[in-house]
Amino acid sequence: MNANNVRLIDVTLRDAHQCLWATRMTTGMMKSMAPALDNAGFEAIDLVGGAVFDVCVRYLREDPWERMRILSDWIVKTPLIIHTRGQSLFTFEFFPDDVVALSAERFAANGMRYHTPYDALNDIRNLEIPITEAKRHGLTVVPGIVFTESPVHTDEYYVKKTKEVMARGVEGIFLKDPSGLLRPERARTLVQSMKAVMGDMPLQLHSHCLSGLAPYTALCAVEAGVEVLHSATSPLANGASHPSTQVLVNNLRRMGHNIDIDLNNINEVSEIIKFIAAKEDKPLGKIAEYNEFHFHHQVAGGMISNLEYQLSTVGLADRLDDILQEAGNVRADLGYPIVVSPFAQYIITQSVLNVVAMDNGKERFSNVPNEVRLYVRGGYGEIAGEIDPNLYDRITKGVEPITQRPGELVPPALEKTRNRLGASARDDDVLLAVFYDNKEYDALKAAGPIDTEYPIMETPLKTLIKGITSNHDVTSFHFIDRNNSLEISK
Repeated sequence: MNANNVRLIDVTLRDAHQCLWATRMTTGMMKSMAPALDNAGFEAIDLVGGAVFDVCVRYLREDPWERMRILSDWIVKTPLIIHTRGQSLFTFEFFPDDVVALSAERFAANGMRYHTPYDALNDIRNLEIPITEAKRHGLTVVPGIVFTESPVHTDEYYVKKTKEVMARGVEGIFLKDPSGLLRPERARTLVQSMKAVMGDMPLQLHSHCLSGLAPYTALCAVEAGVEVLHSATSPLANGASHPSTQVLVNNLRRMGHNIDIDLNNINEVSEIIKFIAAKEDKPLGKIAEYNEFHFHHQVAGGMISNLEYQLSTVGLADRLDDILQEAGNVRADLGYPIVVSPFAQYIITQSVLNVVAMDNGKERFSNVPNEVRLYVRGGYGEIAGEIDPNLYDRITKGVEPITQRPGELVPPALEKTRNRLGASARDDDVLLAVFYDNKEYDALKAAGPIDTEYPIMETPLKTLIKGITSNHDVTSFHFIDRNNSLEISK
């Protein structure tokens, strides 16, 4: 073993609560954590992306652009990460090039310094504009290549994709393992293969704990050459989230690696998270048990829970395993799309339709959603595997495949939106109006500025007093210690 310097990227403020708290960590909750995370020694801190932007708008009614500005004032030493789905940004649909370009400008203007775009099909054409525009505005750009298991996603496949990304002139690459499928033995061969062509360019690993393997796989990946790991503060680690920062640091140090992380700061954040979880009745991460079936269907645990509920409402609760079995079969039929949004949703929808069709004596794929038709034609990008020609014709009804870069097919949107909002509209608002309909946009604007206050103070006593004094039903209270009894009136 060769000891080396290992760096960490923190995902507590984005992916961790996205996985375990349904993305419901507010900006106010982050305030007391920010200084400790900033001083902990991370390479970068993941803040906005994935579902976070969307949940901020639709459910928290917090302007995500404002969240970026606020956190960039609180966290000044460590670069903040904006994480996007490439040409799709924060949604499942493709946006025109002018929208993607302006978004990169606004990321930088609102304090983001590090961009990690990825494409769900690993079609690097869908990263062309996000990478070029982020670099233009001075962001560090580290694109993701998404990992999955299939007969076509070989080490050679990933080497090819690595070379395509490197050709874009980026600062690094992260290997994104959204379903926790990377096994220790595969990590060794895959990392060595990618590093053989990357040379000194840093390779990062972003792996979820859905199979329970990620904490050990991360150690194996470091031994094979990974320089940067993504991790979560321990109460928000494991389960569908990421390996624990504390456990990774201790294990790596015991293995002889150098890792410049201050665990005192991380432990401080842990206590804050536990306080918030108890107050808000939020779950803490639990270690996931290994399940071989997971590697067949590859569907994330949170999505399975939602599916189970939805099936119960239509009398199909007892068919969950049949549908997950069919999901693996559908994926193979469709050329092995990676089971990450939006294709996870498309695969599950098609699997339910197939199971219901077979129950009624019909053929599989007798009912196909438009999104699946578009995918099969190449409307989302290149397909890794082969689709049987007869199945292709049945699904597409003989329509010719799409070979252009998908973003080229989407007409520009900024001018039309600016005309609708008026000449005085800010760029941030123009983009929000592109992303959302009038109802969501107006509701967000009506909510006003983000409330950055949350009842956490420097000490438990101050937190208690703040909580009591903010309760209008309490007119006075007693504070008693060993030597004194004091009545305080509000």
